[in-house]
Amino acid sequence: MTTYTGKQIAEQGLDGWVYLPGGLQTRVSTPDFAAGVQLVAAIGAATAAEPHHPDMNLRSTHVDVRLTCYDTKGVTDRDIRLARTVAAVAADAGLTTARTGVSRLELALDSPQYTAVLPFWAAVLAEEPDENDMRDPADVLPAIWFQKSGREEPRQRWHPDVWVDPADVQPRIDAALAAGGTLVSDAEAPSFWVLADPEGNQVCLCTWQDRGDLVDF
Repeated sequence: MTTYTGKQIAEQGLDGWVYLPGGLQTRVSTPDFAAGVQLVAAIGAATAAEPHHPDMNLRSTHVDVRLTCYDTKGVTDRDIRLARTVAAVAADAGLTTARTGVSRLELALDSPQYTAVLPFWAAVLAEEPDENDMRDPADVLPAIWFQKSGREEPRQRWHPDVWVDPADVQPRIDAALAAGGTLVSDAEAPSFWVLADPEGNQVCLCTWQDRGDLVDF
């Protein structure tokens, strides 16, 4: 089964959907909670016969929908088809899928001996460890990945990675700078930008762009 890259997903023309780590996501704004309940039920009915199903998060003002194939840890033809189905169900209800404001949080730990500390964090958070990352099997807690660093480096050990749609990057950078932050580096853009708050604590704004054939990151 083909697993799509970010570039290949962008070529599918899925209006209102954004590719964030390992999956497709959208947000459907609803006029009230009851409309959200009805939308969740309608999506469930429309996708009941599919081999896998959307993950949905019902809130009072919107419904977030995430699509991913857990067996391939990425986006496949099944997810592309599901995205079109979800969009059609929303349209039938007079609602629209939107990517604006949709994001996904990951955490990164720089460590000179990350293989020694990874099992500890996996145990504390009850996540499933891999070679250099770990993920919540329920997909609720942020994924955590580990990268090797020097022991004496005067650097921040933990930092957040915030994954967003490429169109959301510049507005978020502008807002961060207006709030007193600084742009530390755009050397790896459009893959990621490094920003810092007024005290120097860093965060990365990340997108799927310029990541080659990487499909699960």
